[in-house]
Amino acid sequence: MINALRKSDVNILVVGDLMIDHYLWGSCERISPEAPVQVVDIKKETTTLGGAGNVINNLVSLGANVSVASVIGKDDIANEMLELLEDLDVVTKNIIKQEERKTSKKSRILASNQQIVRYDKESKEDISKQSEEKLLKSIKNDIKNFDAVILSDYGKGVLTDSFTKELISLAGRYEKKVFVDPKGKDYSKYTKAYLLTPNKKEATLATGVEITDEESLKKALLKLKEICDVKIPLITLSEDGIAILEDDVKRFPTVAKEVFDVTGAGDTVIASLAFAIANGFDIDKACVFANLAAGVVVGKIGSATVTLDEIEEYESSLRKSEADDHIKSFEEIANIVENAKKRGKTIVFTNGCFDILHVGHVKYLQIAKSFGDVLIVGLNSDQSIKRLKGEDRPVNTLQDRAYILASLEVVDYVVPFESDTPLELIKMIKPDILVKGGDYKGKKVVGTEFAGELRLVDFVDGKSTTNIISKIKEGSIC
Repeated sequence: MINALRKSDVNILVVGDLMIDHYLWGSCERISPEAPVQVVDIKKETTTLGGAGNVINNLVSLGANVSVASVIGKDDIANEMLELLEDLDVVTKNIIKQEERKTSKKSRILASNQQIVRYDKESKEDISKQSEEKLLKSIKNDIKNFDAVILSDYGKGVLTDSFTKELISLAGRYEKKVFVDPKGKDYSKYTKAYLLTPNKKEATLATGVEITDEESLKKALLKLKEICDVKIPLITLSEDGIAILEDDVKRFPTVAKEVFDVTGAGDTVIASLAFAIANGFDIDKACVFANLAAGVVVGKIGSATVTLDEIEEYESSLRKSEADDHIKSFEEIANIVENAKKRGKTIVFTNGCFDILHVGHVKYLQIAKSFGDVLIVGLNSDQSIKRLKGEDRPVNTLQDRAYILASLEVVDYVVPFESDTPLELIKMIKPDILVKGGDYKGKKVVGTEFAGELRLVDFVDGKSTTNIISKIKEGSIC
């Protein structure tokens, strides 16, 4: 599934309320003599995009080409926001500046990772009619270039009733799917959108249906369809995953292992759904993908983003991915290793022919995987095996051998190589641990100079491809 998204070239427009999340990090060791309040000694200051900006962050990290349309003020915060967007290579030409409007900035003071206070600078009233017209005209000039449109509504005045209806109508004329993260009680302004992503609480507020069981869930989904005439009624259910209504209610259970923080998970879900569907996924596959993305994000602290590599690694850890997704080229494994090392993962590498997979191979690989987090197996090509073992080998083709190896739970990735040794592959990966068979004791092992350490693992006595082939030839195996 992930491989189909790696060469994505989709263009997605995000329309909505932009804001800056500003953090002042410090420590507190005393109370002020002026008032009974904590004195925070600021050590660090960080800023990131918030609101619709977090949807943008997620789309960029997934690999989409992103444009943004919004209305901001003519102030220093607006300039700061534009710099943050440009750093992400986001197209900002559809951003309108409005006089007297305050660009949203939410500042938080934290002491020992505990939020002490938050103060906001923003305008919350609807944008002016003039700004609506300018924004719609700007989008109209570009709409044909987008594969999907996301409306990220934080109730700060950009997605007014009239503007939202006109924008959805415009997108419909150009057959562009509109994905909405809604706000408030009245969803009528989102009529004719492709799908909405309210959570259970938001859906209850909008439909008047208290969701307590399967029957009330279906009733709420039907009500959403009636109110908004959406193509696909959808409700996110937190730890219970995602529910949609087609002929009947269909659930996609969550796959989160451990939940640390749900902040921004809704932004990740809508970004993932739009990205997957813009790349040709049907709604079922898109929901599975979005659940995986959310599963990664809720395992992080704070509003977070997710990459395809993180999703693939997570999917692999759940053993929900297809074997083909674990077979990688040199270029693909280089990117995966780079990202895994950035996250502090220990990379383990081994290699071999693995012609007729047997218990000796499996036990060897199990031990190799126990040394670290990610096990990469270099696999000799058919021609290199012929050069090493003779013309009657391999018994199984590279494609078959790679698929069987990639199906093993302990193997994270399989990388075929053409040369007689995996030197170039090891040089590129630079594994933390290089694993070879115990028969290499006292011998020179190729690639050790590029590995953190070498570990030798003894094979299971009597278990080898050569022995199996001999028994077959002798007729002792039926």
